[in-house]
Amino acid sequence: MRIEEVAEKGNAVLNEVKKAIVGKEQVLKLVLTTMLADGHILLEDLPGLAKTLMAKSFARAMGVHFTRVQFTPDLLPSDILGVSVFNQKTLEFEFRKGPVFTNILLADEINRSPPKTQSALLEAMQEKQVTIEGKTYILPKPFIVVATQNPIEQEGTYPLPEAQLDRFLVRLRVGYPTREEEKEILRRRIGRKKEDVDIKPVLKAEEVVEMQKAIEDVYVSEAILDYITAIVETTRNSRREIDIGASPRGSLALLKLSRAYAALDGRDYVIPDDVKAVAVPGLSHRLILKRELWYTNVSPDAVMEKLLEKVPVPKFE
Repeated sequence: MRIEEVAEKGNAVLNEVKKAIVGKEQVLKLVLTTMLADGHILLEDLPGLAKTLMAKSFARAMGVHFTRVQFTPDLLPSDILGVSVFNQKTLEFEFRKGPVFTNILLADEINRSPPKTQSALLEAMQEKQVTIEGKTYILPKPFIVVATQNPIEQEGTYPLPEAQLDRFLVRLRVGYPTREEEKEILRRRIGRKKEDVDIKPVLKAEEVVEMQKAIEDVYVSEAILDYITAIVETTRNSRREIDIGASPRGSLALLKLSRAYAALDGRDYVIPDDVKAVAVPGLSHRLILKRELWYTNVSPDAVMEKLLEKVPVPKFE
C-alpha cells in the first residue's frame, strides 16, 4: 500500500470518528497514529469525557472486532484471557477464549483492578499471544489495547506498575470540551434523536494490517535519528526533575509514532515536527519523577515539554 493511500484511508477513518467526537482533533490523530504504529493506548482522564466512545468509534470506523472489558476489583485474569473447561462428552479439556481474542480490546478503568489482573495483559500486549497451561494461542491481527484510566487520586484505584505503563505506546488525556464544543455535542444529540452515533466502517481488518506494514517504508534520516536519541538521552540526564529516564523502548516508540504521524500527513519521510508532535504522549509516562515533585503537582507531561524545548531541532534544507 502506498503512503498516499494510508493518508487517504486514515483521514476517512478520522472523518467518521468525528461524527461521534466533537473537537479533540489532535487527540484523535494521535490515537489513529498509535494504532497504525501497532501500539497500545492509555487514555487517562476523568470519567465522562468520551474515552469509551472514542475507542468504540475507531473500532467501528476501522471495521474491526471490538470487545469491552470493565475492570473491577473482583475481575480475574481468566476473565480476560480465557479458561480451560472439562468437556464431559469428549473427556478432554477445551480452551474457551476470553475477550482478549479480538482486534481492539477496550480495558475500561484498568486501574480499578488489582495488579495481578492488570498483569494478565502483559504477554498479550508485548508478544501478541496468550499462554494458558503451557499452550500458546496467537491473537488476531491487528491487536490493540485501548485502556482507560481514572486519575490515581480517585478512590479505589491501583496505580499501573511501571513495567505495564511502558507497554503502552502513548498516554493521552482527552480534557474537557470548550463551551462551544459542548454546545455542539448537545445539538448533535438533539438532531439524531437517539444515543448511538451512526458510524460506517470505511476499512477492514486486513486493510488496517496493510496500513501498518506500509508505515515501515517511511524514510527516517540520520538527522532525525540523532534528534530522537537526543530527546531520550535528555530524559536520562535531567537529574533535577527525573529519577529514571526513558529506556531504548522510548526511542523505538518515537520512531514508530513519528513514521505513522508522517504517513497520516501523506509524507513518506519524517520531519522534526513529527517527532515533536509525538514526543510528550510517547515518553512522559515512561519517566519517573523525583519524589519531591509529587507534592508540587508537576506532571510528567509538563516536565517532558520543558525538556523538549532544550533539545536543538535539526534543520532541513
